[in-house]
Amino acid sequence: MNSSNSSRARHTLRALALASSFGLLITALPASAQDLHPSRRPSPTGIARTTVGDTYLKVVYSRPYERGRDNIFGTEESEALVPFGKVWRTGANEATEITLTGDVEISGKKLPAGTYSIFTVPGPENWTVHFNSALGLSGTGTLVDGKFTPLDLDATDVLVATAPVVTLPEDEKVEQFTIAFEEAEGGTDLVFTWINTQVRVALKVE
Repeated sequence: MNSSNSSRARHTLRALALASSFGLLITALPASAQDLHPSRRPSPTGIARTTVGDTYLKVVYSRPYERGRDNIFGTEESEALVPFGKVWRTGANEATEITLTGDVEISGKKLPAGTYSIFTVPGPENWTVHFNSALGLSGTGTLVDGKFTPLDLDATDVLVATAPVVTLPEDEKVEQFTIAFEEAEGGTDLVFTWINTQVRVALKVE
């Protein structure tokens, strides 16, 4: 073997050794570190978006599954996952957030263009929906140095609306919590659906 071929062979061996070592390093990463990726969270991130006229609307939220839990919405005494009368982050993980590029009207009130957290208070017949100015929250409040402080909705709400609950037929059951925009007269409906419960909030573009 001439010197040129010998040099190329040594270079190839070094490259293979480096690639092998790199592969071992990747393989050796603990499973817990790999599972930190958002796509592998038990309640993955979801995005709902639409455009009405010149206004773009987007909701970013986390989507929990039913996972065999047959008591999602109900009374606190029944140990429901989401108790009636309690503030809910409207999903899982971080607080749900909505972004609007234009003003919209909800229940006859104006919600200016911007980004807001969405909190809900489910009830058996109606939900109260809070559009709130606080952002980047850990659920329904802030978590600093292991201490959780609940959000004061009265101090930070921008708009509050009430929407009726619709009970879906059993064959339309939705296992994973879903937020969607659906076309409606004069605007769009912001639709929350999980299991047999559905709530619609009418948004009209000004």
